[in-house]
Amino acid sequence: MAHIPDGVVSVPVLVAGAALSVGGMALGLRRLTPERLPKAAMLSALFFVASLVHFPVGVSSVHLLMGGLAGILLGWAAFPAIAVGLVLQAALFGFGGVVVLGVNLANIALPATLAGLLGRRLLARPAVAGAVAAMGAVAGTAVMVALSLALSGREFLVAGQALAVTYIPLMAVEAVATAAMIGLLAKVKPESLELRP
Repeated sequence: MAHIPDGVVSVPVLVAGAALSVGGMALGLRRLTPERLPKAAMLSALFFVASLVHFPVGVSSVHLLMGGLAGILLGWAAFPAIAVGLVLQAALFGFGGVVVLGVNLANIALPATLAGLLGRRLLARPAVAGAVAAMGAVAGTAVMVALSLALSGREFLVAGQALAVTYIPLMAVEAVATAAMIGLLAKVKPESLELRP
């Protein structure tokens, strides 16, 4: 799962995650205009609810992230939207942790943002853009979670590798879902993608 609990990762990983998250939040808050707040709130709620549902896969479990969708619709503003969801999940349900919040935010929001920015370049074909953004966001999160664990100690190396493999089915599910959503938005509300009808 993408939520790493407190007490698992090393101090250097905590510091690196916090630094990435602070930088991402600074960029995201600058791009979070009043007009984009309703969209950010909706995507934050979607992330919060979708990632509460866990599906067992092999030795671990996965949950929907919807990072590709947030990345396409919000760009860097996906950072504060995802941050709100992570804080609420940690506070209300104990998913993840408080000390490791920066690592969890970086692991989910950075790949979502970068994959979303890549997807935006492909919006001439909305379904393709959605699929590419979703797969990139999930794959990026898998790599970052695995790296966070592997860099925290050799004892986590095998767990990190096994965990990364569990994200493969999630990539397919999110690709289909995000492709459908972006395709629908392009038809019925192109302005939400900042496209002209």
